[in-house]
Amino acid sequence: MSAFLLEWVNLVIRWAHLVVGIGWIGTSFYFIALDLGLRKREGMPEGVYGTAWEVHGGGFYHVQKYLVAPKTLPPDLIWFKWEAYLTWVTGFGLLIVQYYVHARAFLINPAVMPLLPAQAVVISVLSLGAGWLIYDRICKSPLGRNPTLLAVLVFVLIVFAAYVYGNVFSGRGAFIHVGAFVGTIMAVNVFGLIIPNQKKITASLLAGRAPDPALGAQGKQRSVHNNYLTLPVLVLMVSAHYPMLFSHPHSWLVVALILVIGGSARHLLNRHDAGDPLAKIWWTLPVMAVGLAAAIWLTAPQRIDTTGVVVSDGEVLAILGKHCATCHAPRPSHDGFDAPPKGVVLLTIDDVVRNREQVLAQTVHGDAMPLGNETEMTTAERAALGAFLMSR
Repeated sequence: MSAFLLEWVNLVIRWAHLVVGIGWIGTSFYFIALDLGLRKREGMPEGVYGTAWEVHGGGFYHVQKYLVAPKTLPPDLIWFKWEAYLTWVTGFGLLIVQYYVHARAFLINPAVMPLLPAQAVVISVLSLGAGWLIYDRICKSPLGRNPTLLAVLVFVLIVFAAYVYGNVFSGRGAFIHVGAFVGTIMAVNVFGLIIPNQKKITASLLAGRAPDPALGAQGKQRSVHNNYLTLPVLVLMVSAHYPMLFSHPHSWLVVALILVIGGSARHLLNRHDAGDPLAKIWWTLPVMAVGLAAAIWLTAPQRIDTTGVVVSDGEVLAILGKHCATCHAPRPSHDGFDAPPKGVVLLTIDDVVRNREQVLAQTVHGDAMPLGNETEMTTAERAALGAFLMSR
């Protein structure tokens, strides 16, 4: 398949991923907010936990939630599951067309670990499955009965995965895999526990038996986890556009900060929906502020000392020819491209000066380019290119 057609496949899958992902996030946010907004009122039907009055789009809605389930089920019961399933399917499709097909460019960095494409793909698939299994065992163990301890353990699991990925894949590949790792946990929560438990409750009702309340409690636990992981995973999924996040040896700390910032933001919004006063949840604001400041400090580019360093035009042209021209040419020779990425051509001195800020961010202050460091660009070459650009 030509690079042009593969780009269209990538775009179509990415579009679908965004559509179903927005649907999944929307239902997650809505139902958690609904759950937190329920109130006990007089005259509620037997078995109802609480009700909520809502207004939207010019109409009023009266919603009620049962502690377990009503005694009888209506024939038009609506299930919310396909958004989650299709988000994972399209996300894994993107992983295939972007990172598996072009493993040498996007997934592997020989300086981190010299892997063959097949080895990298196997590690990717197995790690995603292992992540869910470990997470599921923790939730079902006695440790999972303590919500605070469980949250800490899930946090540690994700940060550990980030550390391992950072020592196996390229920086870009590592970050997207942390996102896939978390996304897989979230999707299998729906596919492997939430929906099966709801089906068991439904089957009990249809058979005239009282449903097991523990099934609903387990589903609620995983649903809350998904809700709190949503904001961090969104940043991880767009991380490829921001090499500052992963272009340093401590990117796993950035993942930890993203989890703290995103989780705190979600907690603030959830508790606001529950009606908590700001005096009770104000602490989330300084936590987010400190976390963001720490992330900015951690990802700040290192200062390049150009004192006395003189780099000739010829040296720069040699660097461009060796490390940039295969992709950033009017007609790239790299198998993965039919046109220069983002329309950036890097063949002449004028080209590199015109794209100075991008080159500094992607190649000098970070190692996102060359892709996967396929051409084995050295630290000295990056410093030379940086010294030349900093003098312009």
